[in-house]
Amino acid sequence: MTYFVSGIGTEIGKTIASAILTEALEADYWKPIQAGDLDHSDTDKVKALVSNSISQFHQESYRLTTPMSPHAAAKKEGLSIEIENIKQPNTTNSLIIEGAGGLLVPLNEQDCIIDLIEQLKVQVILVSQHYLGSINHTLLSIEALKKRHIPIKGILFNGSENHQTEHIILSKTKIPFLGRIPTLPKLSKQTIKKVALEIKKNIE
Repeated sequence: MTYFVSGIGTEIGKTIASAILTEALEADYWKPIQAGDLDHSDTDKVKALVSNSISQFHQESYRLTTPMSPHAAAKKEGLSIEIENIKQPNTTNSLIIEGAGGLLVPLNEQDCIIDLIEQLKVQVILVSQHYLGSINHTLLSIEALKKRHIPIKGILFNGSENHQTEHIILSKTKIPFLGRIPTLPKLSKQTIKKVALEIKKNIE
């Protein structure tokens, strides 16, 4: 099983979701593009939250020092992101791939995250979070994936429940509901493992 974790925007909870999914499936983890905070990267964060001894953490294809959109960070550093050079790591294990920002975050003048997903030929797990406008952002994200015939494993809601919002999204899209990530006052291996056990049954 290989799943690409994308969000409806930035700071939606993709990294926490990726840690939970990695723990739930005892999967490997890979973030193809890291922009900014290389001393405490998303790979480092996920690794620190995963309890099992099976998961492997693969090297990013691009490590950019500037905390900006990947295309802008690369340009500032005199680089160009070429999606043809981003190769899925070799593993016999399940793999969780974490994206950068939302689906239409640009990687260069031509390609966005969604183009990378299409190239990798993997299923998407979409992370949504409730805020004013999140219904629109979630529906647009799902529409973009469906337009390209990219398979969607399901949707994870991050944060407190909002029944009306979740109902309208699920009823309009018919996307499987994979679970909810509760607000976690403290991030630890124990809290991640607890949520992973709840979500595991909906993923496998």
